[in-house]
Amino acid sequence: GINLGAFLSSLIVGYVGENIGWHWGFGLAGIAMALGLLVYLWGQKYLRNVGNLLSKAERDEGASFGGMFRDLFKSPLQLTITGVLMAFSIYWVIMEDLAYGFLFIFLTLVTAMMLMVYKDLTSQVMKDRYVVMLLSFILVIVFWGAFEQAGGLMNIYALEKTDRSLPFTLPLIGNEVPASWFQSLNALFIIIFGVIVANFWAKRKLKSKEASSIFKMAIGVIIMGLGFVFMVFASMQFQSNGSSAMYWLVLAYLFHTIGELSSSPVALSFITKLAPVKYASLMMGVYFAATGLGNKVAGIVGELSSEAGDQSIFMGITIFTVAFATLVLLMLKPLKRLTHGVEDEERELPQQENFELGDEDIVDKEEYKHKK
Repeated sequence: GINLGAFLSSLIVGYVGENIGWHWGFGLAGIAMALGLLVYLWGQKYLRNVGNLLSKAERDEGASFGGMFRDLFKSPLQLTITGVLMAFSIYWVIMEDLAYGFLFIFLTLVTAMMLMVYKDLTSQVMKDRYVVMLLSFILVIVFWGAFEQAGGLMNIYALEKTDRSLPFTLPLIGNEVPASWFQSLNALFIIIFGVIVANFWAKRKLKSKEASSIFKMAIGVIIMGLGFVFMVFASMQFQSNGSSAMYWLVLAYLFHTIGELSSSPVALSFITKLAPVKYASLMMGVYFAATGLGNKVAGIVGELSSEAGDQSIFMGITIFTVAFATLVLLMLKPLKRLTHGVEDEERELPQQENFELGDEDIVDKEEYKHKK
């Protein structure tokens, strides 16, 4: 569903934007989003118990931002760290750059919150798992910081430096592929390879081979990073011939997608397993904030290409991502020890199907029916 929509939207909106005008392209996207909201409104009757308001007792059990920041002023170490970071952020707002200054203020508040969550944890097991979760956030930032070059640097490269001509003529587009159509490759490859990659990891786990979430995330970062090797070759070809072939971009998007399929689906699941129940939803928010920060990193890295050159940026991304993820793999055993077997404690929930692909124990169908 999602990826079919992503595939078609890149083709349709891209074509309209490049051939008719981007105002029409963005307008078409807006209409499609409005239709999506109408579907949600129509389907509310099927979501009767989803998103219900919590009772006061249930709200009291959860995390309180107000209480968390009140406690901050009673915690000298956490308050000192927050104060130093906030002073730096305010200095940046006044003396350097307003936008980055506010970003630093936001990151300071998130840091203060994370420090207070750690302080509130009562057992060493939860503290150890919390440390692994923080490393997972860093992996998420690194992954999306590289992956999201697709919408920036790689998109510009497709437009300006790639030979997109075809040896034949197609209806509507003629004999040149619109640069925006390359954005559809990720969704197309997910549709093609999604089940294959999921099946690969499931079989590894059933065979008692390494298939932990942190392992998958690191491998995903490595595969995605290796995709930029093809962009290095594309840059070299451009320097020699004045343009590069389309297949370099296709291969890069293929590796990026395989990396995404290995890393992204397990990341949020892994973080919810590691997070204390009280702070689970809060950590989901931090996960998406890390994804957003990765997008910001992608923009910063993309801007550097105007000075450093595309080839240097692509090579730098490859080296950094592969080296960082390899370092995580080297620390895999101690990191798994710090999780204290959290992935071996998966519980069967009433909402589940009769088994989960990644579970070690497959629930017998008849037993499951009996339980229901």
